[in-house]
Amino acid sequence: MEGNQTQTEFILLGITDSPLAQTPLFVLFLLIYIVTLVGNSGIIILVRVSPSLHTPMYFFLTHFAFTDICYSTVISPRMLADLLSEDKTISFLGCMMQFFMFAFFAISECHLLAMMAYDRHVAICQPLLYVTIISSRVCWQLVASSYLFAFPSAIIFTWCVFGGSFCGLNRIDHFFCDVVPVLKLVCSDMHSSEMVIFAFITVNAVFASVVILLSYISILCTVLRMCSAQSRARAFHTCASHFMAVSMYFGTGFFMYLQPPSSHRSLDKVASIFYAVLIPMLNPFIYSLRNREVKRSLMKCARRFFSCWQHRRFLSSRT
Repeated sequence: MEGNQTQTEFILLGITDSPLAQTPLFVLFLLIYIVTLVGNSGIIILVRVSPSLHTPMYFFLTHFAFTDICYSTVISPRMLADLLSEDKTISFLGCMMQFFMFAFFAISECHLLAMMAYDRHVAICQPLLYVTIISSRVCWQLVASSYLFAFPSAIIFTWCVFGGSFCGLNRIDHFFCDVVPVLKLVCSDMHSSEMVIFAFITVNAVFASVVILLSYISILCTVLRMCSAQSRARAFHTCASHFMAVSMYFGTGFFMYLQPPSSHRSLDKVASIFYAVLIPMLNPFIYSLRNREVKRSLMKCARRFFSCWQHRRFLSSRT
């Protein structure tokens, strides 16, 4: 990596500099992080133990939940520690690695959303060929390709952001090492790097958006041709949760990364909190509370657990 990195550490200014607000925010974001871990881990475990959920759609959903856990974990623990600590310094390498891991999992999730849209397209538009097209081998290939594509993209992003010279201030006006606040500290010419970053973000976002858009256009055309109102309602209900997750993720992502650098304002922190902290917490509720199969499997597991607990309690009472 080229550049004259005279800075050996940065200072993350965090969400707020108000001492009165830091403790309540710590409690709030700690609860959000715990719910994120429990909710997404619960989705993964539930899919694993429920034979009725061993389908391509839920296979993609487990990886989606896994990326939610990972990229939330890249951000939240450090943010929580900074809310209670006076020392908010982060090393140059630590900042660079945080950005790399965040970029890797965020790009992976972007492509996973596109794959989930394609899966719904095949399920609704070509139901007779669904098992053939979305086979187990194809599922693994699609998921592996999302991670393999995200890895070099994250390396290029990281090189472009941290490859310049940091010879000025070392205060990052953010709660994690994100693109825009870090680039503000670079004192060398970063025009070419900014163009590369913008181009890669555009390519990733546009590719995923086109796949999702074409999938949903095809789904809409197929659904409108269905004769049964019940079939149309079932198809729309199947896609509603995914469409909601796509709208939240891409909406905040476009707001943050596809606007000119001069347009970034204080709302950036709010948008970052939404997509880096809140969305990973909301996704398990979106996919479980609006999905009858997940709710049925959850109830079965709960009844099975309760009956096992009662049986063990009965045996222990007799001994």
